[in-house]
Amino acid sequence: MSLKFAVLAALLEGEASGYELSKVFDVSLANFWPATPQQLYRELDRLAADGLIEARLVQQERRPNKRMFSLTDQGRAQLRAFAVAPPRRPTAIRDELLIKIQAMDGTDPAATRALIEERRSWARGKLDRYRRVRERLLDGRDEEEYLREADRVGPYLTLMAGISFEEENLRWCDRALAVLERRVPLG
Repeated sequence: MSLKFAVLAALLEGEASGYELSKVFDVSLANFWPATPQQLYRELDRLAADGLIEARLVQQERRPNKRMFSLTDQGRAQLRAFAVAPPRRPTAIRDELLIKIQAMDGTDPAATRALIEERRSWARGKLDRYRRVRERLLDGRDEEEYLREADRVGPYLTLMAGISFEEENLRWCDRALAVLERRVPLG
C-alpha cells in the first residue's frame, strides 16, 4: 500500500488543508501508517495531478494563502476499490527498539531500562491522546450507541486498534522492566 490511500481515507472526513491533514495523521493514522509533513505534501501534489483530489486556494489576509483538498469522484472510486481488496501482505512490525532489546545481553542494563522506560512514556502519551479523541468522538454517548448511530465508524474502529496497540505496548514495557529488575536489580 502507498501513502496515497491513507491520504484519500483521511479526506473522507471532508475538505482539509495540508496542515489539517498532518494533524489527522498525527492523531489517528500515525500509529499504523506514519508520514512526515513533507511526504504528505508531496503525495497531495501527486493525487491532485492524478485527478484523485482537487485543491482550491483560500486567500487569507494576515497569513499565507492555503490550499484546501477534497476527494474527487475518481478518488472516491479508487478508495472504494482499495477498501474491499485483500491486503497484499500481512502486518509486519519494524521496531528499532526490539532490535536493540534482541542485542541487549552484555550491554549496560541501565541503558536498556532507559530505552524501555522511554517507550513506556511514549505509549502512555499516545494512549492519553487516543483516549481524548475517543471521548471527543463519543461526545457523551456510550460506545454501542456511537457505533449504531455514527455516520462513519471506520475512524473509531482504527482508533480502537491504536488504543489496543498502546495498551499492549504498556503491558510489554512493564513486563520487560520487571524481568530486567529480577535479573539485574537497580542498585
